[in-house]
Amino acid sequence: MASATATATTAMPTTASDSATAKKNHNKYRRDKPWDDPEADHWNVQEWTTESGDQLPGGHLLEESSFATLFPKYREAYLRQVWPVVTRNLDQCGLACELNLVEGSMTVRTTKRTNDPFCILKARDLLKLLSRSLPVAQALKILQDDWQCDIVKIGGLVRNKERFVKRRQRLVGPDGSTLKALELLTGCYILVQGNTVSVMGNSWKGLKQARRVVVDCMKNVHPVYHLKRLMIEKELSKDPALADQDWSRFLPQFQKKNVQRRKPAKVSTKRAYTPFPPPQQQSKVDKLLDTGEYFASERERKARELVDKKLVSRKKSTDKRQARDLENETPVARAVKAVKETEQVPVEERIKQKLKRTVALAQAPDVSDFVQGAKKPRRS
Repeated sequence: MASATATATTAMPTTASDSATAKKNHNKYRRDKPWDDPEADHWNVQEWTTESGDQLPGGHLLEESSFATLFPKYREAYLRQVWPVVTRNLDQCGLACELNLVEGSMTVRTTKRTNDPFCILKARDLLKLLSRSLPVAQALKILQDDWQCDIVKIGGLVRNKERFVKRRQRLVGPDGSTLKALELLTGCYILVQGNTVSVMGNSWKGLKQARRVVVDCMKNVHPVYHLKRLMIEKELSKDPALADQDWSRFLPQFQKKNVQRRKPAKVSTKRAYTPFPPPQQQSKVDKLLDTGEYFASERERKARELVDKKLVSRKKSTDKRQARDLENETPVARAVKAVKETEQVPVEERIKQKLKRTVALAQAPDVSDFVQGAKKPRRS
């Protein structure tokens, strides 16, 4: 018993640091897979051709697979126009398609002539791109083996509607310049439509870069920072000497600067303390009792409200008409109007007013007597 205890104590780690440094081997029971070849290019997509002997067991698929996608109402006219082209291209892959205008959906399914098992997923992506307003000439490229697509949903990334529209426009840029620069740097076709951004290209790396730029733009990171970084990476990739080196020393490091803005000082108006509570406000019933409308019938009350509304609207229309007439009057018309107003005053009253003004001017003191160096006017 004592020997067993001694053996157990020697097997345990002596200190806590030794137990922390001991690493677990998670691949202890893992067996080698056929694709665990370091020389294999896992990103290389081999084309499925019958000439090279690529055939399904039994010659065709055992079960039928189908995918359906809804499309918006404004897309119906365009899809009806280009659907023969879509049908022709899918028929070459051994797939059948259907356009349902009643339900507003597009369906694609496999047939007995389907030889490539992956083409049904390509056709599913084709329907998604067509429903997201991509032109048919661009969307049909997804049927090629080396083309992939990614649909980024941006509708739920920003809660405020106005802020969402501004950031989406920031992604497009003035006259689409930002989006065009992003397409050139990533090598992908990008379309911003509604609450989604459709990206398609022949490079997984380009799709990943485009998604990062779109998501960061919705998180208030300007796309110009990513564009600068992508431009530098593109230039560095041309130098074979820097292929195995770390590029972090060449790339710009942009940091967020939370600038504290000075808030306007609040004017605190301290009310005088009163031990008495504020007077209670009158309710609607009290107001009706004061005016006497409480005892009137509902019909009389509505008639009175209608009369009040008509009086208010008539007063507003009169004020607007007078203001409009005043704006349209010319200086000559204003002068004529002033003359007419003076003519309405009796002649005797006008003569009296003129004499009063003349007397007031004659009795006014001469200012030149009190100003040094001023010349007195000659009196005739």
